[in-house]
Amino acid sequence: MWITKTAILLAALMVAACGYHLRGAYDLPKGMDKIYLEGGSPIFREQLDTVLKSSAGKLVASPDKANAVLRIYNENIERRTLSLSNTGRSNDLELAGHLEFDVLDSKNAMLVTREAIDFRKEYYNDQQAAMAKDNEEIVIRKEMYQQVVRQIINRSRAALDGKGK
Repeated sequence: MWITKTAILLAALMVAACGYHLRGAYDLPKGMDKIYLEGGSPIFREQLDTVLKSSAGKLVASPDKANAVLRIYNENIERRTLSLSNTGRSNDLELAGHLEFDVLDSKNAMLVTREAIDFRKEYYNDQQAAMAKDNEEIVIRKEMYQQVVRQIINRSRAALDGKGK
């Protein structure tokens, strides 16, 4: 019995030592483990919360409990038709989005001045599977916003690293 427990413990230590982390986990910069979000769509908030939770961070309910305040401006996402079939229905679609953000530290000092992020994704619209395409679009939107959250964290990391030097 103790051999099994020891083997499990050793395997866990080896996995931790090799740098393994859960899928979606992200290395948060110091000073961004508690973020307060001003603005942002529900899907953006959901993706930010997901990334923070998987990375030992937290989305807090008030700015006084936060290490950083993330403010979102002018967020929008559009769906565009790229090509039509011979019957006039859309074959290829594009989701194109834009948002602007800035980041403040806990003392209201500007960490990241207002920056813009543009994002887009093309996908094929199969007319035979209309219900599946609606679900696919939701998944694509979530993935796009996950990438936007990662860009914001990376830009904030760069600002925090520059501030520390």
